[in-house]
Amino acid sequence: MSRSRLFTATLLLSLALLQGCEPGEPPVVLLDPPEPGETLRVASRNAATTYYLDRHETPAGPEHDLVQRFAEAHGWEVEWMLQDSTAEVLQALEDGEVHLAAAGLTHLPSRDARFRRGPGHTDIVEQLVCHRDMRPLPRRVEALAGVELRVTADSSYAEKLESLVNRHTGITFEEDPRTTEVLLAEVAERRIDCTLADSNIVRVVRRHFPHLEVAMNLTSGDRLGWYLPEGHQALAEMAGQWMGSAEGQQSVAAMEERYYAYIGEFDFVDLRTLNRRIDERLPSFLELFVAAEEATGMPADLLAALAYQESHWDPQAVSPTGVRGIMMLTQNTAQSLGVDNRLDPAAAIDGGARYLADRHQRLPESIPEPDRTYLALASYNIGRGHLLDARELARELGRNPDSWEDMREVLPLKADKRYYPQTRYGYARGYEPVHYVQRIRNYQDVIGAAVATSIDEE
Repeated sequence: MSRSRLFTATLLLSLALLQGCEPGEPPVVLLDPPEPGETLRVASRNAATTYYLDRHETPAGPEHDLVQRFAEAHGWEVEWMLQDSTAEVLQALEDGEVHLAAAGLTHLPSRDARFRRGPGHTDIVEQLVCHRDMRPLPRRVEALAGVELRVTADSSYAEKLESLVNRHTGITFEEDPRTTEVLLAEVAERRIDCTLADSNIVRVVRRHFPHLEVAMNLTSGDRLGWYLPEGHQALAEMAGQWMGSAEGQQSVAAMEERYYAYIGEFDFVDLRTLNRRIDERLPSFLELFVAAEEATGMPADLLAALAYQESHWDPQAVSPTGVRGIMMLTQNTAQSLGVDNRLDPAAAIDGGARYLADRHQRLPESIPEPDRTYLALASYNIGRGHLLDARELARELGRNPDSWEDMREVLPLKADKRYYPQTRYGYARGYEPVHYVQRIRNYQDVIGAAVATSIDEE
């Protein structure tokens, strides 16, 4: 330990003793900011909106991405301490076991009194979520009287409901040690009436459980962000400065683009159909998608999502324009791929995967992932020529042709008469690949769990 570190630790211990620790009770140890090359210890929890391992066992999640970028900016490694609940995350913070809590925590006055508030990054509202078949749905606070409410223990939801209990008669609720995502599943299965959840969680989870209904918003607006141990001012200031910097704001924008921006308006019929067909149709083709991934490197869940977008996994599908099969290949494309029978799902999936891989491979190596995959999907949909036109148009407009965020703004200009006459391949319905990629990304999220489970079972 360096002399400065030893002095700091001694000072903190002395302060703790002066504040009256009982004999034999260990003092709270406040962690100093790491030095470059050292490790930042972070408490979080497993969830789609915080931290998780994808099917390739690669860490991902909104909080993961932001923390990693923050740590990289300061030359730190990151050690993740994953807890089972919000209460355990806060306890790890209070015990001084971590430098930082990044777990989708709402900034609250009650938490500010216990911890050092860090920077915020995501705006949300707290929502009351019930089963859509519940009658009547509670659309007003007064209607919560008699409703079975269960929320995650020690959460902002419990605090909100406690305030309602104090102002309205007949409202009761239970705190549950399980996560918000689990309680939403309980509502979807009609095991409990309703729960509370942040709007970003609802947005992600509702696609898997389309029968969830947002009955009402219970807050006008809150902010998710980080917390640090009380008195941890130096690291809090470093985090705030980074989050407010150009790099930090770019990181937040990239996080929102990767995890939230593509999720469109909720479509009950579409998502109910998708979840039903995951059970009824996907198992018949799953091995074919996995084999296609092994042959081409294109992820099986991506191929399954593409096929669902094209045909809803109907191997006999035929469109009025002549494209057909589970991957909806044109006759010319099928011939170029050596696919003799587009209605044969094995041949069609293999051909479609090879075609997407070709679109992917022919893009410049300078394009990073996941932008490269999104542009390959756009090329699959609109054609390589029109995509090249749009990339050139992006350069002329001062936009980045390697960025999907920029290209989704430029592609629709292929249908704008102010722009398409200048392009080599002329008019195209350039708005279509933008929606096409958005829907496939959305479907891939829902399908991915089924594909991962199938692969794990083999």
